[in-house]
Amino acid sequence: MSAGAVPGGTPGGVSPQSARRPGTAGARRGARPGRRPGGVGRPGRRTGTLAFVESPVQLLNVLEWAHTRVHTARGEGEVSGGLTVVVLPPREAMARGQLRRMAELARDEGITVRWEEARGGAGAPLRTIASLLGPLRRAAQIVVGDPFSRYVQLLLSLARTEGAAPGPGGPGGVVVVDDGTATMEFVTQLARGERLVRWHRRGAGGARAALFAPVSASARRRMTPSARRRVEVFSSMPVEAPEHVSVIRNDFAWTRARFGPPALTGGTDLVGTSLVETGVVDPERYLEAVASLTRAHGATRYFAHRRESPEKLHRIASGTGLEIVRPDLPLELVARRGPVGRTIVSFPSTVVHTLPLALAGTGVTVAVCDVDPAWLTEGASPRARGFLSGVTGTARGARRLPSAPPAP
Repeated sequence: MSAGAVPGGTPGGVSPQSARRPGTAGARRGARPGRRPGGVGRPGRRTGTLAFVESPVQLLNVLEWAHTRVHTARGEGEVSGGLTVVVLPPREAMARGQLRRMAELARDEGITVRWEEARGGAGAPLRTIASLLGPLRRAAQIVVGDPFSRYVQLLLSLARTEGAAPGPGGPGGVVVVDDGTATMEFVTQLARGERLVRWHRRGAGGARAALFAPVSASARRRMTPSARRRVEVFSSMPVEAPEHVSVIRNDFAWTRARFGPPALTGGTDLVGTSLVETGVVDPERYLEAVASLTRAHGATRYFAHRRESPEKLHRIASGTGLEIVRPDLPLELVARRGPVGRTIVSFPSTVVHTLPLALAGTGVTVAVCDVDPAWLTEGASPRARGFLSGVTGTARGARRLPSAPPAP
């Protein structure tokens, strides 16, 4: 799809709600000819919120954030009418399908969605940036789903994020919504003033990273609070934010209000991870661990991570007899809709923190299986062992399991 609004949205970044609301861009009468929707009022005034997402989970958490803002005193009801979500889809077919479904849910909530094929060819990045320069300059508030993304860092470096915070609880500044376990690492690196590098990456990133360093540094500054810039983290993960960064708890209130409660199958479901695909865990050790968990817990279904390769999933199915399920939405929504097993077992990942919140009060038990250090690859980041242990140890709502039992 070409850059622009997803079918069902409204042009110009104005949601259906704001188009009907008196005093907004869509309803204002007598506006000067040629005045853009984001520029109503005095010249240069910034209004509305612009969110950038690259994965289905990020879009889900933007919806959760908007729901929280509207339904608490913090938001005063202003976000839904002024929120535009810009989707920068990856190339993965499964992720793209989930993002399209999430975009439909967002439009159902009255949110404008722009689908930008930023990775659609040699000229796509420049076209996308050019089309977003105006909205970036006009937005009073920027929401990002992945602060480590170079694409998002580039866009954030072009935004005007200072002087946009009118006071506590009001709109303005930068918001980082959950991108799973990466949020934990982001907050830690922000507090230490470190360069933003994903926990599973080794080294400094080579010449390409060196060339991009000025942009990354500019984006990091825009995600650092100051007297004129407010920074907020919206997360379900156990994070301790640095000074002057607000942390708002994501308890999946929108998910629980919108879906379920689910019917329970009475069995056990396993949740797949991308630890093999990211080069952290050895493929053979991972397959052995899945087989062991299947035997130990009588699992019948395996919910595939969107990044898992077809070859790996075929081996899991043929070697264990597990039914491979490719979710059409983030697992939090799939589980909440049901049917779902009475027990859900996962390796260290985001879902051991999010599923207990999304499934609160349903009777489902979430369990997390430790990753044995022997499973790690030689190329795994030196931080991998400690980080995975931290993900497991801080999952307060999940039951902790030892490493997968050995084969008999």
